[in-house]
Amino acid sequence: MADAKAAVIDNEADGEEGADGASEKQSKSKWFSLPPLKYLIIGGAAFVLLAGGGAGAYFYYAAKYDAKAKEEAQSAKPAVFVDLPEVVVNLSSAATDRTQYLKIKVVLELPNQKMIEQIQPIMPRVMDAFQTYLRELRPNDLDGSAGLYRLKEELTRRVNASIAPNRINAVLFKEIVVQ
Repeated sequence: MADAKAAVIDNEADGEEGADGASEKQSKSKWFSLPPLKYLIIGGAAFVLLAGGGAGAYFYYAAKYDAKAKEEAQSAKPAVFVDLPEVVVNLSSAATDRTQYLKIKVVLELPNQKMIEQIQPIMPRVMDAFQTYLRELRPNDLDGSAGLYRLKEELTRRVNASIAPNRINAVLFKEIVVQ
């Protein structure tokens, strides 16, 4: 009988723990026992909320970026160009007896109109830099587009060195003739 009473007490103790365990299982199982349709609805609602938030943020920042780009485009200043006198030089050619000439017309692209006044007094220095460099060239230095690109970059560098601390945007070719 003592064993029966001990078994009943053990069962009651297990029942109390079992009741707490059952309530925990029921609370977990209530949530997880939802039919699959409810999972789809909850997942779909979460997706719609996230997608709507993402789309709203995209359109907000896209509109802000477009407005900024339009503002910058409207505030862009037109380029200013200065024509330089035509330059004719003989090219360096040690191998051949025939003298070759280079005729070049150049335009300087300046960042603003005010710089024309600053560069005019220095123009003899710029032309000297051009003449000195162009006389050092050989005819094969001007072959192809790569040769002309190197010529343009070197002339831009020399002009910027001549007019420092001011800077030009680019040297543009109007005419190049090698004869």
